[in-house]
Amino acid sequence: MVEKIFETSCGAIHYWLNIVDYDGPTLVFLPGLTADHRLFDKQIEYFEGKYNVFVWDAPGHAASWPFEFGFDLMDKAKWLAGILEKERITRPVIIGQSMGGYVGQAFAELFPQKLKGFISLDSAPLQREYVTAAEIWLLKKMEPVYYYYPWKSLLKSGTNGVATTEYGRQLMHQIMMTYDGDKRRYARLSGHGFRMLAEAMEKNLAYEIKCPALLICGEKDRAGSCIRYNKAWHRKTGIPIEWIKDAGHNCNTDKPEIVNKLIERFVEDMV
Repeated sequence: MVEKIFETSCGAIHYWLNIVDYDGPTLVFLPGLTADHRLFDKQIEYFEGKYNVFVWDAPGHAASWPFEFGFDLMDKAKWLAGILEKERITRPVIIGQSMGGYVGQAFAELFPQKLKGFISLDSAPLQREYVTAAEIWLLKKMEPVYYYYPWKSLLKSGTNGVATTEYGRQLMHQIMMTYDGDKRRYARLSGHGFRMLAEAMEKNLAYEIKCPALLICGEKDRAGSCIRYNKAWHRKTGIPIEWIKDAGHNCNTDKPEIVNKLIERFVEDMV
């Protein structure tokens, strides 16, 4: 994997890339809110050398800092498109975990012809119809909640709450320690992410996935109403869904072998 930088008007985005065949599909791994590229270590380890692989530290996260928070979800999708164009990636398969899945749906809205495949990992639909007005209101009010919440409690809930395995929890703990000593940055990052999500939902756009797609969700996902959203998403759209036993919100870290096989089968069916 080669680390590269993409300059934007708000700051520099760091990403990692390995190309084995420019004509083949590229697995575009997008981590969730406050997570970084390490979230997909087990996927990169498995797929590097088999397929083109890409992963980033999303704007404002980890190495992609400092970064001005004057951007929205559509900007993230546009920057992603700019990176893919720069790297001559023409067959992207977006694999988005949580917030990364929302970025993927924004990308699908803006560039439906460019997206060749979409896999949601413990994410949820971006359409307005799935959420209540109260849920949107709460999403906009999260920054002070994170700021005034004790950091040790945040660390505990942010690790134990998203993963069921020792590996998954230790990894998320390491990732969260990036912000140790700077809780204001962590609160701003979280608050901006949730607010950006609410605003994207309020746009009430179609966010239709027109390419092959797959939903993957941990059976023990306790992040918000993720399980309820995924059931409704599958029921309304008919997009296939795979439930991962004994896995939490970061199902790809709890059960990487199962998730990797599902991704591999999905891409093979595409090809």
